[in-house]
Amino acid sequence: MASRLRWWIPAWIWMTGIFIGSTDALSSRRTSRILGPLLRWLIPDIGPETLDAVQWGVRKLGHCTEFGILAILLWLALRGSHWRRTDPWDRRSVGVGWLLAAVYAVSDEWHQSFVATRQGQAMDVLIDASGAAVALLLLSWIAGRRWWPFRPSGTS
Repeated sequence: MASRLRWWIPAWIWMTGIFIGSTDALSSRRTSRILGPLLRWLIPDIGPETLDAVQWGVRKLGHCTEFGILAILLWLALRGSHWRRTDPWDRRSVGVGWLLAAVYAVSDEWHQSFVATRQGQAMDVLIDASGAAVALLLLSWIAGRRWWPFRPSGTS
């Protein structure tokens, strides 16, 4: 049992980080204090509307990335703890990994709805789930490469 649980530790740690980030710690008010000056330093003549749009895009890209990583960690946890198969690409573990990431995205936005400086948004759930799907599609492409480490011996 303990050997199965160890596969889930990275996903749990990542989910804890997402939960902490969903508090005021990574609210747009706080991240704008970092992104705004950085963008003004990189692009001195950036206008306020452009600055707001770029900050919005960076935050949404963060959503995609964090849930893409979560989906991969969940896929690895499922593969390592429950569905040890010889094929490098198991649709069941991919589908369940994506579903778990999407459900966590819903719970993340629900959590944000209780934080005074945050708001839960359905669009963010779609962005999160899309990031998870893109990461798993990228993973499937990598799985087809010869150097993929989960390829069983005897296959080309």
